[in-house]
Amino acid sequence: MASAKIKKGDTVVVLSGKDKGKSGEVTKVMPKDGKLIVAGANVAVRHRKPTQANPQGGLERREAPMHISKVALADPKDGKPTRVRFEEKDGKMVRVAVKSGEKVDG
Repeated sequence: MASAKIKKGDTVVVLSGKDKGKSGEVTKVMPKDGKLIVAGANVAVRHRKPTQANPQGGLERREAPMHISKVALADPKDGKPTRVRFEEKDGKMVRVAVKSGEKVDG
């Protein structure tokens, strides 16, 4: 159920690790692996040799996947981390922030 609570496009806050406290948008979710990619967080640096496609070579920085348990959805009201619950409104299941009770867009 954790993967359904956080979706692509959500703003999340990193709870642990080297990027603790950073917030960013979820760019990809991998529910089978229980991982996701957050823009600007968990950036890995790879050394690349010069190739025909990239004649300059050099350092390549890209976001690496992180476990879903390391992030929490940002509350729409104040931006602090919050849990999510599902409520039925107008016959539809919607995500609601536990902290503020506000509906989460998405």
